[in-house]
Amino acid sequence: MSDTSPFGKRMKTLRKAAKLSQERLGVLAGVDEFSASARINQYERSKHEPDFQMATHLAAALNAPVSYLYEPDDELADLILMLHRLDRDTRQQLINGLSSRLPPVDGT
Repeated sequence: MSDTSPFGKRMKTLRKAAKLSQERLGVLAGVDEFSASARINQYERSKHEPDFQMATHLAAALNAPVSYLYEPDDELADLILMLHRLDRDTRQQLINGLSSRLPPVDGT
């Protein structure tokens, strides 16, 4: 794990996988087209980080949960993204199956 936010790296990975330019992603997220490319570039380089509302718009444009963009643990981030891509019924079945395998929380 790193001390810096994983936001920029994860957003860039999703953007490239979606074959979107920085400008197009910015426009899809509601950024003015004249500053979209520069703004997304700053986010990807971790020069600036968007506020939560903008992060939510970016995540929606990338079809990913906003939590994926912020999760510092790579394996957990991958699980978050995979769960997001499952349909609701399959997700619930997986949650039920995992719940039965977890040790009880002892409250301490």
